[in-house]
Amino acid sequence: MHPSLTETPALSRRGLLKFSLGATAFLATAGFGASLSGCSSSIAANGFISLRDGDLLFLRALIPVMLDGAVATEKMPSAVDGTLKTLDYSLDHLSPEMLKLTRQLFDVLGMAVTRGPLTGIWGSWENASAEAMRNFLDRWENSSLSLLKMGHSSLQQMVTMAWYTRAESWGHCGYPGPPTV
Repeated sequence: MHPSLTETPALSRRGLLKFSLGATAFLATAGFGASLSGCSSSIAANGFISLRDGDLLFLRALIPVMLDGAVATEKMPSAVDGTLKTLDYSLDHLSPEMLKLTRQLFDVLGMAVTRGPLTGIWGSWENASAEAMRNFLDRWENSSLSLLKMGHSSLQQMVTMAWYTRAESWGHCGYPGPPTV
């Protein structure tokens, strides 16, 4: 007789906690290793204050997928650029600790050794299709690991806040804009 899923030790509450702890340690070590190896350069990309070149590669693949349906196709390039500028401004105004955590998230997503297993995207971000990006977001949103769920939530909040801060986004959601004083 085969054991049921609830009787399988690997799927027990204790097993899940051990796995989550191990995954957390792995991600923390990978992020720390990236910072020591120089993968997490703190040098901002040209024209930006906080966002780095590697961050831009990832975000340029992510933002169009997150804004799909809220932005007309022909306006997407300018919406992505505007969202990046707003996000960069917001990151520049974070506390040093929050900026450090955000950069660790971007570092883990930027390193090939962690990007593939965690996101399912084994190639570079520039070559990731919109469908692959949607699968990655769904994977993190529905993960059994709270760390990946938190990563998804962070990415979603950052991009959404950066987009809806911009005046060109207001018409889509019916917001007429702030009252004139």
